[in-house]
Amino acid sequence: MALILTTTFMVVEGIAAIWTGSLALLADAAHMLTDSASLALALFADRLARRPADGRRTYGYGRAKVLAGFVNGLTLLALSAWIAFEAILRLQSPPEIKAGPMLWVACAGLGINVIAFAILHGGQQDDLNVRGAALHVLGDLLGSVAAISAALIILNTGWMPIDPLLSMLVAALLLRSALRLTRESGNILLEGRPAGLDPRDINTLLSDQVPGVLGVHHIHAWLLGDDEPALTLHVVTAPGTEPDPLIHAVRHALEDRYGELHTTIQVEYAGCEHAHP
Repeated sequence: MALILTTTFMVVEGIAAIWTGSLALLADAAHMLTDSASLALALFADRLARRPADGRRTYGYGRAKVLAGFVNGLTLLALSAWIAFEAILRLQSPPEIKAGPMLWVACAGLGINVIAFAILHGGQQDDLNVRGAALHVLGDLLGSVAAISAALIILNTGWMPIDPLLSMLVAALLLRSALRLTRESGNILLEGRPAGLDPRDINTLLSDQVPGVLGVHHIHAWLLGDDEPALTLHVVTAPGTEPDPLIHAVRHALEDRYGELHTTIQVEYAGCEHAHP
């Protein structure tokens, strides 16, 4: 539904932007074009992520949504840069703008964007794919507000530079959201550790709270998807210790502290050739 609304109004707003000469409307129309692409990408990624694991993708397809979020973040960065560049050019020579038609189109755009954002905002907020699509629409919503404000100021004062100035403000807000989205999704794609899973804390936790654990090493934590943490580690214990009860105790201690994890635990015996203290 959000995709249909966005794509339809994009065409209307693009024509209106050329007619009125407004950068705020043109930026919003260009943003809606990227919205349509991002929403289509988000929909495709969400369906792909539901596919079960297979022989080629043994962890499943959950990262498809993360990749879509990363791509959406990059397009937002590029769009922010383009709006800022175009605004600088127009500040040097502000064009004449038809503020009346601009106001009506911007108001209609605001209504469309509010509906689309409400649809997406009702989705999973910890899903980077949904967040990426919602941020695109939020940028459109801000663009519509900027266009309305610019039109009202031009109608009342005739001051044309307000159009590119407010467009630059929208670009700055988009840039902030885009940087956060690309940073979070990029961390997952680069297999950075999840927030709160510090290897030093894990070592301290298991050494202090699990009887028989003499040390922990080779701790690796990452995210399979945007909400699927995985953890592998080696646990050192005394020779003769039964491995199964120890693994169960380690797993229980980890899940008590960090919640559900995809955990792989290897037991090593102190004094063995490959054991680490």
